[in-house]
Amino acid sequence: MKRTGPVPAATTPAVPGEEHAALALREAKVLLAPVARWLLRNGVSYNALADLLKPVFVDAARAELERGGVQPTYSALSVLSGVHRKDVRALADAPHEGATVSARGVPLASQVFTRWLTDKRYRTRDGAPRALPRSGAGVTFESLSRELSLDVHPRTIMDELLRLGLVTLEDDVLVPLQASFVPSRRLDELTALFSSNAADHMAAAVHNLTVDAPRYLEQSVFADGLGAESVAHLHERARSAWSEAFEMMVKEARKRVAADAKVADGDTQRMRFGVYFYSEPQAVTTRPDEPAAEAERDAKGARRPRARRTP
Repeated sequence: MKRTGPVPAATTPAVPGEEHAALALREAKVLLAPVARWLLRNGVSYNALADLLKPVFVDAARAELERGGVQPTYSALSVLSGVHRKDVRALADAPHEGATVSARGVPLASQVFTRWLTDKRYRTRDGAPRALPRSGAGVTFESLSRELSLDVHPRTIMDELLRLGLVTLEDDVLVPLQASFVPSRRLDELTALFSSNAADHMAAAVHNLTVDAPRYLEQSVFADGLGAESVAHLHERARSAWSEAFEMMVKEARKRVAADAKVADGDTQRMRFGVYFYSEPQAVTTRPDEPAAEAERDAKGARRPRARRTP
């Protein structure tokens, strides 16, 4: 069993070296893997994310420059963020209306399905999306697909829509299984909550790793070599621990909000306290930096317990 958290470190240099960048990029791959999985499952491609990252990097660079007392000029923003100066200027001149996904960043299958649902040529008189023959004369799925791309074969697009469960194939006729492509209000709320929780968790960790200041609570306990029954047991114990912590924190937060009623608006702060639990199948591998003895089994073949604690 292991307990982990941020390692106290000296103040990060004003200009991090190549080692800092290599370390951050190495672990960024780990952080971004579930994000990429979430985006793909929601129809967001790499191109859309790449477009979105430009203003994100520029905004972060502006905040870093201002934090250091440096004027955030176009050149300074470009040098720090790595975004081309002309793009920095365009972003600064454009109205800041929040993040949107451009049509060219949306996967082709999603574009085809959206046109199918919205274009009157592909709808019945009552407004429902029509079943379309795969190919042939007249209005077909092939003609619909060719309207949006001549580079990708309609069969490839069809296979992706089938994989996503958006259509079914019946006697060479494609039948849409959904009449809308709009997320529910509940899904919208849950997605916003997810991004807020995850962002604050990562913000606490980034603060702990990069700022020479009192550190936020950011700890976890993890174990491997568990069976499914043990994982279920520990998950239930985690839920119970959260229930107790939730009631205590809500009670204390209400007290503090009432006590701070007279604090000026400009001096108020917000906080978030959360907990999470996750499990997945364990790959039987040995980490390159892990002593071989820790991963070995004893003479009887039993798995040796491993423990490591990070201050």
